[in-house]
Amino acid sequence: MLLIVKIIIGIVALLHFYFMWLEMFVWTTRGKKVFKNFPKDLFEKTKVLAANQGLYNGFLAAGLVWSLIIDNIFWAQNVSIFFLGCVLVASIYGAITVDKKIFFVQGLLPLIGLILIFLK
Repeated sequence: MLLIVKIIIGIVALLHFYFMWLEMFVWTTRGKKVFKNFPKDLFEKTKVLAANQGLYNGFLAAGLVWSLIIDNIFWAQNVSIFFLGCVLVASIYGAITVDKKIFFVQGLLPLIGLILIFLK
């Protein structure tokens, strides 16, 4: 796999591990600083929902890391396509339903990674 694609996959994985940490472990403290436009009383009420969402972000990150350690190039590429695609779809959905910024924060790098994989 191209080195640049592996770097992109690593960055996307790190971002999703960060989202997992934020949503699962520090939602009621750090979350308030990250999501300043949310009402302060919302964080405690949505703690369980955020943790559930964080768990899914952790699964995405784990799948991306898995794609980096698979020895078989064919399978590594297919697994990376699957997980980058999942992140891309989630970012598009978030951009449509919540805020367009979500696509640029979460979807642009996976899109670039997928393009590079398919151009190779």
